[in-house]
Amino acid sequence: MAAKNKSSDSLNKNKTSECVWKKAFSSNTEWPDKEEFLDVIYWMRQAIGIALGLCWGVLPLKGFVGLLLFVAVNAAVIYIYVNNFQNVDEEEYGGMWEITKEGFMTSFAGFLVTWIIMYTGLHGNNSL
Repeated sequence: MAAKNKSSDSLNKNKTSECVWKKAFSSNTEWPDKEEFLDVIYWMRQAIGIALGLCWGVLPLKGFVGLLLFVAVNAAVIYIYVNNFQNVDEEEYGGMWEITKEGFMTSFAGFLVTWIIMYTGLHGNNSL
């Protein structure tokens, strides 16, 4: 009996995650569970952070310019996604500032690690 419950629980989790991803990539979706939408924002930010870290590492971007561009692009993508693609009422989530803060620091950490590794590997000084 316990084996059936475990397999049905994993099946329900898979269906739920598929449903969340369908909602995330469909425009003007209703989000009755606010935590699901915030989870989508969180994981979207993580992907953006890694992608921008790869891009900034391949391009020889350095210093404060790279940091400012990351913050601007990251915030702009989330703002456009929330307001133009999903048309979410940000007041339901505590305002745009709360949505903008969701997952930012972990995204920033992933960005920095990826950027540093890529930049050092491709453009670092190899003479020791």
